[in-house]
Amino acid sequence: MPVRHPGRWAGAVVIVVLIAMLLHALFYNKAFQWDVVGKYLFDSSITNGLVVTLELTALSMVMGLVGGVLLAVMRLSPNPLLSGVAWLYIWIFRGTPVLVQLVFWNFLGALWPTLSIGIPFGPEFWSGSTNTLIPVFTAALLGLGLNEAAYMAEIVRGGIQSVDEGQAEASHALGMSRFTTMRRIVLPQAMRVIIPPTGNETISMLKTTSLVSVIALEELFRAGQNIYSRTFETIPLLITVSLWYLFLTSVLTVGQYYVERYYARGSNRALPPTPIQRIRALFQGRHTPPAPPVVNPGVHGGGNFS
Repeated sequence: MPVRHPGRWAGAVVIVVLIAMLLHALFYNKAFQWDVVGKYLFDSSITNGLVVTLELTALSMVMGLVGGVLLAVMRLSPNPLLSGVAWLYIWIFRGTPVLVQLVFWNFLGALWPTLSIGIPFGPEFWSGSTNTLIPVFTAALLGLGLNEAAYMAEIVRGGIQSVDEGQAEASHALGMSRFTTMRRIVLPQAMRVIIPPTGNETISMLKTTSLVSVIALEELFRAGQNIYSRTFETIPLLITVSLWYLFLTSVLTVGQYYVERYYARGSNRALPPTPIQRIRALFQGRHTPPAPPVVNPGVHGGGNFS
């Protein structure tokens, strides 16, 4: 006889009732003004702000990834000066709010009205106004990217330290330099550990870009603010902005899944099923869809092992 689980059925009923109440509120509460949401969903101001959000997210993550790798390598360096500088950078940028950093970069001209190129403590070859060289978009990019580099440095450092030390020792025994060992041996194996938190950081960065509205950069959230400050249709515009954020985070989540699946080939006997495979298995009545085996070339004789 199968074991009965009355608590599960009671919990399922409660959840179904709550979902029904939520759907009823969404469709029958006129305060949501879904017609206004549809009107502004593809408005030019919203789409322009969406483009700025995507640009900030992509460029900030590139800056964070490159800076994070460099800082992680410096942090693990036997040179105490490099290690200390990397630790100090991470301590400062992780210890202060990103909102404060954004405002600081926006008002950098108050500290240095001009930026110049020349000999240190000597003559200048070229100089320019700080506010001209660092406009609002650049200030936002510096605030987000440099802050992200501090977090990515710890993620990359954790990934590098997850690789067995024998890998690096064997590479050095084969005559590889420290840089070549890091690039060709250690980092490819560390990617399996680095990718999941990096995906989370990318999704977080997408939403963190909304903070640049405090320095008057019109990204997605600021575009919605500008519209509802004129029309006083606050709730519909907030829903419009939220729908775009939900769509973009969903796309990033799917992309993260496939990247994780790609780098799992070297560690799992069978790859995790894709969403399409899960759907097929659901309609075929199987609880766990069969995943294709990972085929690795054999070390001896060129055989295949799955």
